[in-house]
Amino acid sequence: MKKLDAPEKVIFICDGKKCGDYSKEIRKDFRIELKDCGLKKVVEVVRMGCSDNCKHAPVIAIQPKNIWIGEVTEKNIPSIIKDHLQK
Repeated sequence: MKKLDAPEKVIFICDGKKCGDYSKEIRKDFRIELKDCGLKKVVEVVRMGCSDNCKHAPVIAIQPKNIWIGEVTEKNIPSIIKDHLQK
């Protein structure tokens, strides 16, 4: 068994049927913004299966704080990072 290095924080981005229409671009935008903020090695961006929150698509979950945010747009990403991921 080998211990894996895990990031301190993770952004899960729903890739279900409705969220999937947006998720690829949202993931890309989060990765760019995290790199620009110097958080690339601290925060991981991961796809997740359907979260059953389709009426709020696209949906993200920020762990370990268990914060769920719906209707995420490219414009929201800097404030999400500032409010929930920067120390």
